[in-house]
Amino acid sequence: MGGNNKQSLTPEQQQYQDLAQKYELQRPVFKNCIRAFFIGGLISLIGQLLMTFFMTYFDFTEKTAGDPTIAVLIFLSALLTGLGVYDRMAQYAGAGTAVPVTGFANSIASAAIEHRTEGYVLGVGSNMFKVAGSVIVFGTFAAFIIGIIHTLVTGGVGH
Repeated sequence: MGGNNKQSLTPEQQQYQDLAQKYELQRPVFKNCIRAFFIGGLISLIGQLLMTFFMTYFDFTEKTAGDPTIAVLIFLSALLTGLGVYDRMAQYAGAGTAVPVTGFANSIASAAIEHRTEGYVLGVGSNMFKVAGSVIVFGTFAAFIIGIIHTLVTGGVGH
């Protein structure tokens, strides 16, 4: 609790807060950051290896290899979510699995799996975008604003 809130607590409430704080588990923040960094980096490394694979064996350019790379990462994330592997990885790595595009795919696949018993339309279709919907809306809005700024700065389309 904040310093200002402690003054408005009764003595019993303050005693309870002190007792609760005594037994509260301390989070290993540094260790969690290291895990997130390495697992997020591992996911990024896999993405880079996939991109290099597409460039080497399918003669993609660096620009065109990005789309199939992201598609494979999304597919693998959804598959690992369905098998329960991605969730265990996320428990270990925390934000390291949430930041890449695989975390986005995991959030959609998890919601779809959770609500599949309610049917495909009302269960899967309506619930899988509850978590991811805000990300989609923000991404679309941000892309729109950035597009407008880019157009204003460069002086129009075609530059």
